[in-house]
Amino acid sequence: MKNQLKLIILLIYSFYSCSEGKPSKNDNSPAVEYDVIFRENHAGTYKKWQTGKRQFKFQYSYSDRGRGPKYDETITLSPKNYITSQTITGVNYRKVKVNEHFSIKDTIAKWVNPKEISEGSYNDDQLYFRYNGSPAAYEIIAQLLLASHRNEIKLYPQGTVTLTENKTIQLPDGNKSNLLMLKGLDMNPVYLWMKGTEMIASISGNLHVIRKDFKELRLTLKKKQDSIEDIYLKNIASKVSHSFDTLVIKNATIFLENGSLAPKQDVLVMGSIISKIAPANTLTIPKNAKILDASNKILLPGMFDMHTHNNKFRGLLHIAGGITSVRDLANNKQLKQLSEQFNTNEIIGPRIVTFSGIIDGPGPFANQRNVVNNLNEALIEIQDYKNLGYDQIKLYSSIKPEWVRPLAKKAHELEMRVSGHIPAFMTASQAIEQGYNEIQHMNMLFLNFQSDTIDTRTPLRFTEVAKNGIDLDLNSSEYKNFISLLKRNDVLIDPTISIFENMFISKKGEPSPTYEKIMHRLPLINQRLFYAGGLPKNAETTPLYQESFNKMLAVVKDLFQKNVSITPGTDGLPGFLYHRELELYVKAGIPANKVLQLATIIAAELTGVAHEYGSIEEGKKADLILINGNPLEDISAIRKVDCTIKEGKLFYAKELYGTMGIKNYDQ
Repeated sequence: MKNQLKLIILLIYSFYSCSEGKPSKNDNSPAVEYDVIFRENHAGTYKKWQTGKRQFKFQYSYSDRGRGPKYDETITLSPKNYITSQTITGVNYRKVKVNEHFSIKDTIAKWVNPKEISEGSYNDDQLYFRYNGSPAAYEIIAQLLLASHRNEIKLYPQGTVTLTENKTIQLPDGNKSNLLMLKGLDMNPVYLWMKGTEMIASISGNLHVIRKDFKELRLTLKKKQDSIEDIYLKNIASKVSHSFDTLVIKNATIFLENGSLAPKQDVLVMGSIISKIAPANTLTIPKNAKILDASNKILLPGMFDMHTHNNKFRGLLHIAGGITSVRDLANNKQLKQLSEQFNTNEIIGPRIVTFSGIIDGPGPFANQRNVVNNLNEALIEIQDYKNLGYDQIKLYSSIKPEWVRPLAKKAHELEMRVSGHIPAFMTASQAIEQGYNEIQHMNMLFLNFQSDTIDTRTPLRFTEVAKNGIDLDLNSSEYKNFISLLKRNDVLIDPTISIFENMFISKKGEPSPTYEKIMHRLPLINQRLFYAGGLPKNAETTPLYQESFNKMLAVVKDLFQKNVSITPGTDGLPGFLYHRELELYVKAGIPANKVLQLATIIAAELTGVAHEYGSIEEGKKADLILINGNPLEDISAIRKVDCTIKEGKLFYAKELYGTMGIKNYDQ
């Protein structure tokens, strides 16, 4: 009990310890303030202060191109530092209203969250973890873990968080901080920087929360955390990568380049090359060969996700999901380094076959990855990307329309493709006529048939299509002329249809249809993301959005039938979202074997690597996946990946998922 009381005293003291903040009217203590940094730009703030005995208030908000959360949060803690009441109001990242409550009376807990209104019995050693809210919950978890003798705490109503590592790190200013690694909340570890019992930083990918008096050390903290993260991922790679010199896959049913199946085949793999394919039991099996029984399973080429944004943690999900090759359509300029780590299996991940640099213009809705102020700067960026070995340029929504033609001309002179969003106040037709080779996202096609006065830098690029997409007439001359324009210019369409299903169809408080099949397999935070409801909706807009999404599916089918090039990509959760993308292509009306061709050999042809990848043939690279089921009969069988083979390494999906706290398909 002494340790617990000491912890509460330290917690309260920590709220007074930072003099950066100023007390608000009626508050009992000065606010501790943090900067929120998103993609290396100041994007918002996080504040916390004490309002009473064991009562605290929090405000958290940041902006991302017109999106971003804004939360007001109030928490009361028990003497043991567990939450006894919590209220969270505001809006989530998609601007959907949030009104979440939790309270305890005697031994009964009651809660209201996006999933449910419910109650249950409660004891005093479990922590309720909210659906939406500020970083406060993470800090409280860290404090409880630091006080725990078992390095774990139970969550309410279910779940466990474990303190996996606690590293003391010397900072350049002479101070020391502790970097905690937490597992059990997310499929990736959660890292928190603590000084005593107070969080000084949370660094997660592009989103950084840093206490103001430590802001000058943010990049130093990030560099140290990056190194620790790399060690963690390298250790995983060494444990779950199964090397072989010779592998025989016996009695497989092979998916052929023409979209048919060849049953009862044996495949001999020597190193990373398919050496021989022969009818079952006719191969001479080399001594010491590793044998993989593929009876009643389908052997496919490794698949291509044609729209990704990679980081070192996402690679595991790609490989577990049967994706061995990807296009990266906008990242930082250090992507080649990550690609090398993937290629050498230092960190597990897919082969990046297309590198796309991104350029955006100035303004409040700029992408923030690579913003230029004028045309000359943009032209220099194209040359810079070419010098780095990038293959294409992605233009974003804040690019000025008058820049498109000269930028496309420069890229084409350097033998680079041009793709992207359609810049605001411009139509897709105009962008194609000025040099676009491909278009990302189905909404950008639909906007072609709406007013070019819509400011598509903002979320209007989603909501206007959701409201008006139903009105697109596929028999109109305007639409047919657009199809002719696409074909005449050999324009590739990258629909990312699954992200619009989640935006347009999902309802707040209900499992998103995009993720419903796999939610139960995921850690706590990842499950809860999929109850948020996509775009804000009401009784009037819900059926309208549904029909607009149905029209998107109709366009996917129409593009395919009219021989317009389309390619499956996700722009989201690797692996799982790709499987849903393929399911939606089939739902749209494209035959399953044709969808699998789009995912393999056709994608390989589009990216210029079909001489090595994309089909199962002697002499080609052995990028292979083994499926427990027949996706030609039921495309959802593509979710049942048993193992993936890439560059002489065998990866079992169950092992890969296990490192991320994800259940396998058969669990």
